[in-house]
Amino acid sequence: MRYEIRVDGQMSETLAKSFPELNHVVMAGQTILFGSVIDEAHLYGLVARCQSLGLRIVEMRRQPE
Repeated sequence: MRYEIRVDGQMSETLAKSFPELNHVVMAGQTILFGSVIDEAHLYGLVARCQSLGLRIVEMRRQPE
């Protein structure tokens, strides 16, 4: 599964390294994390990581394979 997670604000490179399994790009005041997600547990782990780092998820969606 491929997912896109949009986070409010511009993440620093240091903060982006907290998500080594995902690529990222900054666009229009948001950071977009994207890449492969192994399963539902991995997805929930990414959401929990965002929350623990104080990041606000604006949007999350599954991408076509």
